[in-house]
Amino acid sequence: METTEDIKDSARSPLADAWAELQAHADRGEPLQADAYRLAFADPEFLLRRETRGIRFQLELLKPDLDLQEAGIESTVVVYGSARFVSPEQAAERLAAARASGDAEALRHAERAVRNARYYEAAREFGRLVATHSLRLPPEEKLTICTGGGPGVMEAANRGAHDVGVPSIGLNIALPHEQSGNPYVTRELSFKFHYFALRKMHFMMRAKALVAFPGGFGTLDELFEVLTLVQTRKAKPVPIVLCGRDYWSRLLHWDVLVEEGAISPEDLALFHVVDEPGEAWEIIREFYKL
Repeated sequence: METTEDIKDSARSPLADAWAELQAHADRGEPLQADAYRLAFADPEFLLRRETRGIRFQLELLKPDLDLQEAGIESTVVVYGSARFVSPEQAAERLAAARASGDAEALRHAERAVRNARYYEAAREFGRLVATHSLRLPPEEKLTICTGGGPGVMEAANRGAHDVGVPSIGLNIALPHEQSGNPYVTRELSFKFHYFALRKMHFMMRAKALVAFPGGFGTLDELFEVLTLVQTRKAKPVPIVLCGRDYWSRLLHWDVLVEEGAISPEDLALFHVVDEPGEAWEIIREFYKL
C-alpha cells in the first residue's frame, strides 16, 4: 500500500528535483561541477555562458514584471538622484566629527554634505506626498514610488513612502561599489539587476512621471534616456521634472542646444524645472487632473 510519502515522491517534478539539488549544494557550501546531464535551467555554468546572455535578458525582464503584476502595481512615479547625498542627521554627524578632527579637507566635505542634505529631505517629502495621495485609492489608481533602490536620494524617496506606511519599489543593480538596497524599500518589491538596460526598461514600463533630483552620471544617464524616448515618441509623454533649480541651471545650459540647432525650441517643453517637492507633485497632479 502506498504511503503519503510515496505519493509525494512519485509526484515530484524534475524541476523540484533540480531545485532541491541546487539548494543542497548551496546549504553545504559546495561548488557545482559541470554536468551534461543536469537540466539546462538548473545548470549555472550553462546559464552564465556568453551565448545564453539573451536568456538572462529575458529572465531579468520577466521576473520583476510578474512580481509587480502579482502585487497589483500598474503605475509608478520614478525618482532619480544621487546615491551620495546623505540625510540631514547623517550630515550633522559628519560635520561634528570633522570639526572635532580639525581636518580641513574632512570639514570641507562635511559642510558640502550638510548643504546637499536638503535634496535628501526634498526627495523624502516628495515620496511622502505621492504615497499619501495613494493611501485610500483602489490598486488600479495608486501611484507607487519607484527608485533605483540604493542610498541617498533613492533611499529618501522610499523613506517618504515608508513614513506613511505605503509600499514602494527599489530596482537595485549589482555594482562593485556604492549601490546596495536601502532599508525603506518594501521587501517583496526590492529587485536586483545585473543589466542596466533591463533595469531602465522597468523604470519606464509603468512610469507615469519621472522626477530627477541632483545627481551624477547615473542620474544624467537615466534622465537623458527618458527625454530621448519621449522626444522620439518611443514612449508616451509623461511629466518629467527636475527638482533643484540652482543645481540644474548650473549643470546644464539647455539654450545652447537650441542655439546650435541640436534640439528644437519646443523640446524644452518636455520637462519642468522646480525647486520644491510640492511643485513637482503639483505638475504631476495637473497633468493627470488628480
